[in-house]
Amino acid sequence: MQTYRPNEFAKLIAKTTNTLQRWDREGILKAHRSPTNRRFYTHDQLSEILGVKASKRIALSYCRVSSHGQKDDLRTQQRAVADFCIHAGIAIDEAVTEIGGGLNLKRKQFVRIMALVESRAIHTLVIAHKDRLARFGMDWFEHFLEQHDCKLVVINNEALSPESEMVQDLMAIVHCFSCRLYGLRDYKKLIKEAVIHENPDSV
Repeated sequence: MQTYRPNEFAKLIAKTTNTLQRWDREGILKAHRSPTNRRFYTHDQLSEILGVKASKRIALSYCRVSSHGQKDDLRTQQRAVADFCIHAGIAIDEAVTEIGGGLNLKRKQFVRIMALVESRAIHTLVIAHKDRLARFGMDWFEHFLEQHDCKLVVINNEALSPESEMVQDLMAIVHCFSCRLYGLRDYKKLIKEAVIHENPDSV
């Protein structure tokens, strides 16, 4: 039986460990206890929280845009995915939409979907373009889905992946590394000043 530590379980259901502790006290979701009195949760509890029926696995579609200003793009994406599924004979049990950046891997619905995949509740995941799921690291996510018997269907329609999002994500990456670079320079400056302070004769 697969078990999870409280911090692992909290991440899978997009809650905090404080929430789990409160649920435990209030009897909403009682934690199991090890012989050393450490709390843990089971796979069955994960399935229960996620609303997964052990006897049924589902097909799920996922559509995403980065900002609220792209709601028209989101509707277009939804229609394209729905039409594709109809023509491909894929019966979708749940159509999930989300607004959030492709670099953000803490998106609420994204985290929920990964938890459902891990619990083997999804047999098929349909997306319009690979970057709708995640901007980078798709090789790992594809491997993760495969290891949990979830088929990934990618329409691969580049028109459903706004170029403006790519520009925004690239700018965010450049900004992040620029800040780190400047921080590193400041750090080197502080080290140099500390060395001079400790060894004034070295100047």
